[in-house]
Amino acid sequence: MSRRTKLNGIFEQSVQELAAANLDKEPDHRGPAGPVRTMALSLGKMEEEAKALQEALQSGQHVQELDPELIDPSFVRDRIDEIVFSKDDPFLQSIAENGQEVPILARPHPERDGRYQVAYGHRRVKAASVLGVKVRAIVREIDDSALVVAQGVENSGRENLSYIERAVFASSLEGRGFSRSIIMQALSTDKTELSKLISVASAVPADIIQAIGSARGIGRRRWLDFAAACGPVNHKGLAKLISSANFQELSSNERFEAALASLTTKRDGAVVPEEWKPKHGGDLVGTMRAKEKSFAITLKAADAASFGRFLSERLDELYDEYVKAKEIG
Repeated sequence: MSRRTKLNGIFEQSVQELAAANLDKEPDHRGPAGPVRTMALSLGKMEEEAKALQEALQSGQHVQELDPELIDPSFVRDRIDEIVFSKDDPFLQSIAENGQEVPILARPHPERDGRYQVAYGHRRVKAASVLGVKVRAIVREIDDSALVVAQGVENSGRENLSYIERAVFASSLEGRGFSRSIIMQALSTDKTELSKLISVASAVPADIIQAIGSARGIGRRRWLDFAAACGPVNHKGLAKLISSANFQELSSNERFEAALASLTTKRDGAVVPEEWKPKHGGDLVGTMRAKEKSFAITLKAADAASFGRFLSERLDELYDEYVKAKEIG
């Protein structure tokens, strides 16, 4: 057995220990737990592994300080949304005040001399870059499979990936040639669930997923419904919706609901909502929805109610103009 094979074998046994021990010592917003059957590690096991890593850290083993500007992200992305910190972000404040308590896991970059690549700890790297400080890191020679397993296992112990992020991550790994057994390890899931994840990511166009975002409140059943609705539908109307200013101002969960509604109502013969804005500028935005026997206008702006009353007071006049226009032909 070669030295590299032995190293990979040793790492395969310890990668889950390192990632599981990489729990939230810095404040974070924990997402909802996944189904019990998908948990890779028990709480007792995680505590043992956290203790093991802490002992290693106290002895100073393997921990280095790296320039965050020399660290590149993993070759496969697991988050849809960009990492952005507000000035009062508790995670950023914790590192600024207390330092980085838990190291990241990185490897020497396989293609760029003098640089490193993250397995897990992307938010800590970003925070260090924002604060202008070094990143504490465990640096190991690991192969691609070990890296993605570590990356995935950390997400099961920290702020969980949303359903669609898991789906995109799984699909991306398969597209890069990883076996389903490796992907199941990375996502701590089984064969049946993995098939559903990949089917959703395959059915929903990537640009639509990106426009909707992580949608943390939307689970498997809703995304399966979305994927089914995407199948026979022409995406032209949906593409128009996701490019509208109204859509982009919504939260990620609201964008999902709006996109799903546009797909399902189109099946019933309704058109995708149209947007109106004043020609000469202003904050007022109107959304128009037409069905076979109904038409609705929604106005949004500080003076939306005032303009709505103005419009309603002139309905008789507008209707008379409409009738005359029809008579003229």
